[in-house]
Amino acid sequence: MKLCTFEVATHVGRQRRLGAVVEDGVIDLNFATAREHRSYSLADALVPSTMRGLLDGGARAMHFAQEAIARLPPGNCKGERDETIRYRMEEIRLLTPLPDPRSLRDFFAFEQHVKVGFERRGELMPQEWYEIPVYYQTGHHNLLGSDQDALWPSFTEKFDYELELAAIIGKQGRNIHASEAREYIAGYTILNDFSARDIQRREMKVRLGPAKGKHWSSALGPWMVTRDEIADPYALQMTARVNGEQWSSGNSRDMHWSFEQMIEFVSQDDTIYPGDIIGSGTVGTGCGLELNRWVQPGDIIELEIEKIGVLRNRVVRPQRS
Repeated sequence: MKLCTFEVATHVGRQRRLGAVVEDGVIDLNFATAREHRSYSLADALVPSTMRGLLDGGARAMHFAQEAIARLPPGNCKGERDETIRYRMEEIRLLTPLPDPRSLRDFFAFEQHVKVGFERRGELMPQEWYEIPVYYQTGHHNLLGSDQDALWPSFTEKFDYELELAAIIGKQGRNIHASEAREYIAGYTILNDFSARDIQRREMKVRLGPAKGKHWSSALGPWMVTRDEIADPYALQMTARVNGEQWSSGNSRDMHWSFEQMIEFVSQDDTIYPGDIIGSGTVGTGCGLELNRWVQPGDIIELEIEKIGVLRNRVVRPQRS
């Protein structure tokens, strides 16, 4: 399934809903479940109207979501309260698929990107990078969806994009072995970890961070593709375009650390929860820093990953009073 969070205009105002992207549009999963079981209270328990709620429901909720899709008749069917169940894409606005994640841990899994970063700082590649899958925790409360504007922050002149694959956790666990870790992944999506390179360079000289250089915003989307739809997450072509021109090209096969190894490391004497996000880190060539090319206000960044889709954001410098 391709699962999304979308916003739609209703007679009581704009509503945020959980959806499944299908060939002819988007299905409201909660209302489809209510139609299937003829009970709105039961639908809220089986397939809640939010992505976090669905993830908390685990495999059982995913099963009922698939069942509701499979049994929905074609066309613009309505629920018992005359609510719309199936929308055309032009009728809705996609938001980030997981607007309220519990955390966002971003790893450093691609060797080429890591090497270039250390070279830019005049430093040698640390041996420790090959020994543990390091990560930092970034601002999980400022996520954009596809086709939402990315605001250029006032504190930087070096705005950058980062092309990343992300895994969304769908099961609670602790002290998980890598051999069992894939079952804890609900699905995959695209992450653009926006960076303020000038302030990031300054703060990391103090051997702390990245913090302000990263935390103001990231983009995630356009939807989450469930794990069963991607047989091999380590064979996905990854591309970045700016204003239609290809800047970056790589493949998830170049990850030195797998998501399974990341989960094993994170969960050592610590608990992961449904709704946690794990970023792969930037694929080789997957940012302006590596290329010495820099986006400008008004530019449109498109990140594309095979079998997932395209995450698109326009960079906007807001007017200051």
